[in-house]
Amino acid sequence: MSTDYRYDDPYVPQPDRLGFGGTVARWLRRLVAGVVLVGVLLVGGTAVRVWQVARIDDHTPSDAIVVLGAAQYDGVPSSVFEARLEQASALFSSGVAPLIVTVGGKQVGDNYTEAASGRNYLMDQGVPGEDIVAVEEGSDTLLSIEAVAAELQSRGLTDITLVSDPWHSLRTRTMARDAGLDAWTSPTRQGPAVFTRESQIHGIARETAALLWYQLTHYSADFQYTASQ
Repeated sequence: MSTDYRYDDPYVPQPDRLGFGGTVARWLRRLVAGVVLVGVLLVGGTAVRVWQVARIDDHTPSDAIVVLGAAQYDGVPSSVFEARLEQASALFSSGVAPLIVTVGGKQVGDNYTEAASGRNYLMDQGVPGEDIVAVEEGSDTLLSIEAVAAELQSRGLTDITLVSDPWHSLRTRTMARDAGLDAWTSPTRQGPAVFTRESQIHGIARETAALLWYQLTHYSADFQYTASQ
């Protein structure tokens, strides 16, 4: 009986016909595919978390309600900022905290800081001036949070309720906790950030990218709202 084997016999081990270069290329393709998969899972998981935290409206009593600043025009809050201030006023009225902190600096040429315009707006809504602290610093989310943390910790206060747009909640909460504050969120449910499905998708995408950037670098990555907001 012949003992010769045919190379195309499926029961006979086949020689590696790829060679060294082919083997390396195959493993590189697998590596790239693995990296892409991990990236997709990381981005997707972060986006889901942004969406989940955006839905949280926590009215646990705290030391202070912190309103993140947004654009203001000669002392008049933009629609984005106004929605945040209205939410803070409602939380104050319901007894969530005895103090409201407005935060935010000003752009070159501005007459008012975001913090000052926010304080004035709240006073016009009936919030007593002595119950509002304006921290007139911060040109982005991270700098604003750090300024608030320094101010509150100097007063012996650590528990805060953060007020911003829903999609901004996870990033602000993460930064606040990194700064040593016990933070939870009660975002606005009105204003341009939640008007349309398009604005919601854009907000989630924007905050997913900004949060990943912060977690990677510990730098802020804020994005401008449109001028109409």
